[in-house]
Amino acid sequence: MSLDRNMDWQKKVAVVTGAASGIGRGLAEHTAGLGMKLVLADINGEALESVAQSLDTEVLIVVADVSDVDAVEHLAEEAYARFGRVDLLFNNAGIMAAGFSWEIDPQQFQRALDININGVINGARAFVPRMKEQGERAFIVNTASIGGLLASPLMAPYSVSKFAVVAFSESLHAEMALLQLPIQVSVLCPGPVTSEIFKSPLGRGSYHPAVSGFVQQLQQHLDADGISPAELARRAFAGIDAGEFWLIPQPEMLRERYPQRVEKILEKIST
Repeated sequence: MSLDRNMDWQKKVAVVTGAASGIGRGLAEHTAGLGMKLVLADINGEALESVAQSLDTEVLIVVADVSDVDAVEHLAEEAYARFGRVDLLFNNAGIMAAGFSWEIDPQQFQRALDININGVINGARAFVPRMKEQGERAFIVNTASIGGLLASPLMAPYSVSKFAVVAFSESLHAEMALLQLPIQVSVLCPGPVTSEIFKSPLGRGSYHPAVSGFVQQLQQHLDADGISPAELARRAFAGIDAGEFWLIPQPEMLRERYPQRVEKILEKIST
């Protein structure tokens, strides 16, 4: 499916989930700067209101838990009732859970899966039929991570969920091609981005000191080496405008380790 690489985003409508902070806020600010109208969703209504007030564009805010299929359906209903269309959907909401896989509180583990995986699935379920009905060029971007391509110790819920987002995005992309629909699906796989995602990933229970140290190191890595949400959004849009499925804004994070992973698999199937 070929894309118009000179996409005019002016007055188009974007929906961003997880828009109250971090990557979601960066995407909201960038889309507003392009002249788009926005529908911003997050579970944190107060922070969401603060973001909306800082943007110089028409904004609808919807407090929503993306793990709830009815809440995301309501989000879609509100978006179309207000603007009559959605041109770009960022399924971006996500949370972190850290610890040894067998020690993480079951509810915390499940919560990470519900938000990180079901939030994306629920977004597609609510918006794809409406985008099909529009019959015009539309875009869906699902936020995964380099953690969806390379698993990490002490981050099983995150790794599992982000691998799932990559797989779901590949399936959805193939389905759009199968039906020859004008909906471009992309998967966004960021490396470190300055945010506070690691500030409270432990939740309930007691943890091995190695876990706390690991989380602290990750946050320090984000603070020292992460790109800003604004820069991430700029790089993501460069890929969207180019019609790319894989949006990998920091390829250097994968350049050495991912080929090593693939080579190990190839060794097993080539003998």
